[in-house]
Amino acid sequence: MSTECIQKTFEFKELGKRKVVSQFNGGTISTDAGTLLLRELENGRGILKQFSKCFTDHRNRDTIEHSLEELILQRVYGIALGYENLNDHDSLRADPLLAILCGKEDPSGQNRRCQNDKGKALAGKSTLNRLELTPSNATEKSRYKKIVYDGEKIEKFFVDNFLSSQDEIPEQIILDLDATDDPLHGNQEGRFFHGYYKCYCYLPLYIFCGKQLLSARLRLSDIDGSAGSKEEVERIVKHVRQEWPEVRIVLRGDSGFAREELMSWCETNSVDYIFGLSKNARLISMIKSQQEEARVEYEQTKQSSRVFKDFTYRTLKSWSRERRVIGKAEYLAKGSNPRFVVTSLNQEEVDAKSLYEKEYCARGEMENRIKEQQLYLFADRTSTETMRGNQLRLWFSSVAYVLLNELRRVGLRSTEFARAQCHTIRNKLLKIGAQIRISTRRIFISFANGYPYQNIFSHVYDNFRKAYPL
Repeated sequence: MSTECIQKTFEFKELGKRKVVSQFNGGTISTDAGTLLLRELENGRGILKQFSKCFTDHRNRDTIEHSLEELILQRVYGIALGYENLNDHDSLRADPLLAILCGKEDPSGQNRRCQNDKGKALAGKSTLNRLELTPSNATEKSRYKKIVYDGEKIEKFFVDNFLSSQDEIPEQIILDLDATDDPLHGNQEGRFFHGYYKCYCYLPLYIFCGKQLLSARLRLSDIDGSAGSKEEVERIVKHVRQEWPEVRIVLRGDSGFAREELMSWCETNSVDYIFGLSKNARLISMIKSQQEEARVEYEQTKQSSRVFKDFTYRTLKSWSRERRVIGKAEYLAKGSNPRFVVTSLNQEEVDAKSLYEKEYCARGEMENRIKEQQLYLFADRTSTETMRGNQLRLWFSSVAYVLLNELRRVGLRSTEFARAQCHTIRNKLLKIGAQIRISTRRIFISFANGYPYQNIFSHVYDNFRKAYPL
């Protein structure tokens, strides 16, 4: 970010006979110059532009200085760069580089109407806060909060973005479902103590296809982990099949989603599924001989051993039919470790071992994507008073993830960072020191000579120019 001149001088330990002295007087300098790559991506794909269309702005256009799209860009770019708090924007608003990213034609902010705002091209924390806290019934007659989001349009946006990102129609897609805890530290609406997570929290539901996000739904935590999943899946499947009517869709999730309602819906609507299945005494008794076989093999080799059984199973009350179940009888140094999976895929298509080890276990990759959002893009920063405001914060984080994932998917293809996580991409590609000089006809951005990943930066730039020619 840019710095303002401060007269205080800092004197550090000498270097030989030379004094080491510093001041905040380097001029217009940014620490986030690599974000120009995100601007290039946005100009090519228009992700944030499409996202901003999910909002209605009731403000008087003749009296505002920050358009809706500029506010959305500022908020999402800030999250992508690691600035999770709205308070950060009281300093960031003076950064001309961020102003360039947001499309401000006066990035130095010298033409602002109010004298106190001169030199600060962007919005402050209060304006951005109103963006997040606008109630659903706001109109042009409301006093302050006048920008209303449309939740249905935002949900559709994530699926549309996924569909438009594909170069060709795939034969099959796998939708991964998972729920996680979002700890709360205040008196937010819907606050509830969850016994399993041992904290007050929300219980958001995520749906991914590979590394691409299709849904991030904030939920109360006083529910079953699968609550609302059928409706979310139904919405996404309908949307996908409108564009790709022949694509095969497979759902994948842990045992929390092995519910009659969801499985019956899948069977009725030609959607396959692979779900974990909670073990019980009946299931364990059905793989008793396989458990003994695994134990004997372990005692002979002293290596973990697995034996699989493929069988049909029906619960005593909750299931409407028999279903295929894979039992994994595993023996480890710590003892027996049985696991089960229920699936609609038939035996001719995939054998028991492959279904468990290659198909089901691959769902663990989705957990890494959720961790990326929560740890590095602040999806758990749900500290506003209302569920509506916190849902929007979750969506802001989700859009930042979509943006960085697209940078990874397209820009970093065939580089050493092709599989890097968001915080690695941020620290090594976006956090570049640069001097900014603004003239009447040009904006010069001079990167630090010692930046170690210049080749990768150039590679990303070239990839974007190929993918999104001017």
